[in-house]
Amino acid sequence: MIAPDDAYEFFRGDHFARENGLELIEVRAGRAVVSMQIRQRHRNSHGTVHGGALFTLADCAFAIASNADGVPAAAINASISYLTAAREGTLTAVAEEFAKNPKLASYTVIITDDNNTRIALFQGMVYRKTPGNRGERTGTND
Repeated sequence: MIAPDDAYEFFRGDHFARENGLELIEVRAGRAVVSMQIRQRHRNSHGTVHGGALFTLADCAFAIASNADGVPAAAINASISYLTAAREGTLTAVAEEFAKNPKLASYTVIITDDNNTRIALFQGMVYRKTPGNRGERTGTND
């Protein structure tokens, strides 16, 4: 569980994100901005940014935004649409809350390049572990 003030510590614990050169730029409840300067390690055999690198960037922003209100949240679904190729510069992922209730929340993440060109669109949903909503099966539709 994190609050916006603790988000940077939460991010520091994400070794995969840090290993891939991601940087947390901004966070507040329901929103996060994460950037990635394109390096050789991010490129595929076409010389463009690998889809997995784009997904990692978006997923990291999604994770920070969905946990930033202090309620632990875990992804239950995510998808990405690649809109155009990226080759150089810095990519920025902006995650914003789309809808939220006590159990579920939905987020949209838009990745752009230095020219504000939309590179990818990511959508994800989380299960929120609110008090009294710990994920146990009760046999009822609660």
